[in-house]
Amino acid sequence: MSMPRLPGTVLITGASGFIGSRLREALLASGSDVVAIRRAGSPEPSAGRSLVADYADLEALTDIVAQEKPDYVLHVAGVTKGRTYDDFQRGNVMPTRNLLGAVRAARPELRRFVHVSSSTSYGPSMPDAPLRETDPPRPIEFYGRSKLEAERVFEEEAGPVAWTIVRPAGVYGPGDVDYYNLFKNAMRGWNVYFGNRGRWMSVIYVDDCIRSIVAAAANPSTAGKGYFVAADEPVTWEQFQDEIVEIIPRQVRTLDFPEAFVTMGAFAGELATLFDSKPRLLNRQKAKMGAQQAWTYAVDAAKADFGFSTAVDLQEGIRLTHDWYTEQGWY
Repeated sequence: MSMPRLPGTVLITGASGFIGSRLREALLASGSDVVAIRRAGSPEPSAGRSLVADYADLEALTDIVAQEKPDYVLHVAGVTKGRTYDDFQRGNVMPTRNLLGAVRAARPELRRFVHVSSSTSYGPSMPDAPLRETDPPRPIEFYGRSKLEAERVFEEEAGPVAWTIVRPAGVYGPGDVDYYNLFKNAMRGWNVYFGNRGRWMSVIYVDDCIRSIVAAAANPSTAGKGYFVAADEPVTWEQFQDEIVEIIPRQVRTLDFPEAFVTMGAFAGELATLFDSKPRLLNRQKAKMGAQQAWTYAVDAAKADFGFSTAVDLQEGIRLTHDWYTEQGWY
């Protein structure tokens, strides 16, 4: 799937993050006029224009939309860590509602508002039955619940604004900090499992993810719909980590720890958060996600409506990611 060009002005959020920064670079390379909304204190992009705004300030957001008159809004910003559900609402739901409200007030005729959600908004699947868009969403933890609540904002409040929702599966690639730990451990000589070796997941390489976002924005048939995007074939954690081990230039030993270690680590992470108020990636919410047998998703709807396909297979994606970590000195 090639990436179409989005003509005119593209307003993007989350441009300093993993997916958003890659998306901004691709849009600039294609010739789009890109304007990034960033929070105060976020790094200024090295290329393209940016404006500072507080997502809680609806009036300021409306002024930005009125000033820039975007043809597209690509809403990527969000939070993946938090202590309470209120934290996730403030980071995922409130900014979505206010940005949509600003567009509805100042630029309802724009071509498309794409909201980048998450496959976790639908919850886990069964190993032999990937979820489809027609299945009822059943998120099981705070992050997924907040992403689903943000999706509901479009269904209930969009009015005349043309919108599309994209729900990526697990995104990996250059710049990612979550799967990076698997690469880092392997470089140190360890390939570690915590009861998840045979569990299934859908993943997508970051560049395939951004191509899907842009393609969904450009296609008229996607208005008012939501889509899962992922590689065609799900993988087990063992298959994913085997590809990492294969490219590591040293001997790597495998350790299988029981799942109880995750629970212990989750409690330790939450205890540390009590002392310094810094949310940890490992907590009981994430442990609940890790205990599921599968997080897999079918992509038939995306294929049918906007020609979705992936260009980077798992082996190449792992190699490209490892090469980037090496070049950037992350090891």
